[in-house]
Amino acid sequence: MKSLREYVADAAKNGVAIGHFNASTVAMVRAIFHAAQKLSVPVIVGFSEGERDFFGVRQAVAYVKSLREEFDYPIFSNADHTYSFERVKEAVDARFDAVIFDGAELPFDENLKLTAASVAYAREHNAGMMVEGELGFIGKSSSVRAEIPKGVNISEEFFTKPEEAARFVKETGIDLFAPAVGNIHGMLANGHDPALNLKRMKEIHDAASVPLVLHGASGNSDSDLSAATKSGASIIHVSTELRTAYRTAIQLALQQNPDEVAPYKYLRSAVSAVEKVVREKLIIFNHLS
Repeated sequence: MKSLREYVADAAKNGVAIGHFNASTVAMVRAIFHAAQKLSVPVIVGFSEGERDFFGVRQAVAYVKSLREEFDYPIFSNADHTYSFERVKEAVDARFDAVIFDGAELPFDENLKLTAASVAYAREHNAGMMVEGELGFIGKSSSVRAEIPKGVNISEEFFTKPEEAARFVKETGIDLFAPAVGNIHGMLANGHDPALNLKRMKEIHDAASVPLVLHGASGNSDSDLSAATKSGASIIHVSTELRTAYRTAIQLALQQNPDEVAPYKYLRSAVSAVEKVVREKLIIFNHLS
């Protein structure tokens, strides 16, 4: 089987994006896997620091790897939004397929220094691992919110600048780059999130010369997400939509059958709900009919 690095290169070449979906439970991982398998496309399962703490760091890696090996299927694990070098080392040592050091809230030079250290550690201890860096703050919380996240400015002057992206990639040696181009974490309760600045994304991609990763895609329009794949996004992250689908399905299942106590019964609807969202996104990211 090809490596994640090779699948990302294929996505970049073909103008499509690999879907990256966050999971907190085994049930969510299975839903993500089933959706991708039915469409015959590669997929990445992301685990935030909180999700890794809940799922188990090495257990998350092992479960995704077990699906890859048993079914000979391209499903990969990513240590999503990792905020300290110590936790990067933990992810590298656990043998995740990819890791992102998120220093977007840090001063540029400090972010660059810690991202470069993350790359160096990964190259030494887990050579095949892909390392992602982020420049430009888009918020943290995965939630449905009434307004733009605190500390995030979606004016063009605050977007990631192409020249800074080029320097950041060159001096850190990262494999993947996550910019701020109008995307935000979480999703707005009343309608779509702000439109992506696809022109800026293309400029960043041309300057950075590595595949881009689009974070915070839950609230973006289908047309923006489809166009993002043509502007350099080779991986697209979705989390909040999965979480809301999962929770809503469980609530409905228990309302309909309040006496049910067997998790494998009332979780079935949650798995189906997550699988539906993943399928819809994968069709967009891969330009499938």
